[in-house]
Amino acid sequence: MKNWRDALISDSASLRDAVAQMSNTGWQIAVVVRSGDRLAGVLTDGDIRRALLQGMDLSVPITKAMNATPVTMDAHTPASAIRTKMRQEGFHFIPLIDSDGSVQGVATIDQLVGEEDRPNPVVIMAGGLGKRLHPLTENFPKPMLTVGDKPILETIVSAFSQQGFRNIFLSVNFRSDVVQGHFGDGADFGVNITYLHESKPLGTAGALSLLPADNDLPVIVMNGDLLTKMSGDALLEFHNHNRADATMVVRETYFDLPYGVVTTDNVSISRIAEKPKQAFLVNAGIYVINPAVINDIAKEEYLDMPTLFNGLIEQNKKVIAFPLHEYWIDIGRLEEFERAQVEWNA
Repeated sequence: MKNWRDALISDSASLRDAVAQMSNTGWQIAVVVRSGDRLAGVLTDGDIRRALLQGMDLSVPITKAMNATPVTMDAHTPASAIRTKMRQEGFHFIPLIDSDGSVQGVATIDQLVGEEDRPNPVVIMAGGLGKRLHPLTENFPKPMLTVGDKPILETIVSAFSQQGFRNIFLSVNFRSDVVQGHFGDGADFGVNITYLHESKPLGTAGALSLLPADNDLPVIVMNGDLLTKMSGDALLEFHNHNRADATMVVRETYFDLPYGVVTTDNVSISRIAEKPKQAFLVNAGIYVINPAVINDIAKEEYLDMPTLFNGLIEQNKKVIAFPLHEYWIDIGRLEEFERAQVEWNA
C-alpha cells in the first residue's frame, strides 16, 4: 500500500520536482505543504499538463500551477462519508486535514473501494510493415522486436494490464501469426485480447471501424511501436475531465535553425535572431476517441488520425491535447531501436 506521506511536497518545489516525485512514487497528485505540513494546495497530473499547454516551463514554482483552494475533509471523517463524497464529485484523491490545516492523510478512491478494472477498450496498432527497420522487419512485425527482455508489444500490453485495463484489441495485418502465436487470448498476460484483422492497410483511425458496435466508453488508441512511462489512467481522466470528443497525446520537440532568422517590417529589419531554437508540439501516437466518433468512421476505408482530427475540428467537436512529460520513444528507425535498448530499463 502506498504511503500517503510520499504525496507531500514542499511549496518551494518546482513543477519538475513534482513530476519527478510522481514518477518515483506512483502518486498522480502532489499535496503541497508549508512548514509543519500545513496544506498550501494540491497539484494534480492534469494541472501539470494544463500548465505546459499554457506555456509554463517545468522550472516554474509549483505554486504557479497548483490549486490553492482544494476540496479537503476532516481527518476524522468516516471512510464511508469520504467514499460517498469521492463518488459524488468524481474525485480520486482528497487530502485529510486537522483543525489547524495540517495534512494527516490522503484518501484515495482505490484504497476505499479497492482497485477497479478500467473497462475502457484499448486498441494497439500492431499491423505496420516497419520498412524503415529493414532488415530486422522484413519477415517480422516491428512491435514484436525485443527491447530489454521482451517484445515492445508485450511491454505495452503488460503496462496497460498493470493499470487495470483488461479489454485489449490488437489491430494486426503483416505477420499476424507471430503476434497471435505470442499472445493467444491474452490470459497469460492478465488481459482479454481480441484481434482486429485488417485485410488491407486501414490507417490508425480506419482500423477503429473494426471495433464492436456496442461499446459506449472512450477508447484509448496507441501505436504498437512506442515505449512510454505515461499513465493510461491519467490520460483517460484528462479526457473525461475536459469533456472531449477526441484527445491527442502530444510532446514538445525542438528544432535548431542553422541560420539567422530575420524579421522585417516592410523593408526595415526589426529583429535578427541568430540560429534560434524553435519548439513544436508533435503527435505522440496515442489517443482517446469517444465511441460516437468511432461509430461515424466508414467501415474498412483508409483513414489516418490527422485526417480524423482535422475533420472533427471542422465539425467544431472538442478536440484537445494531452501534453506528455514522461519518457517516450518512437521506435521507427534503427537508431531509435538501438537507443531504446540503452534507455528503457536504465
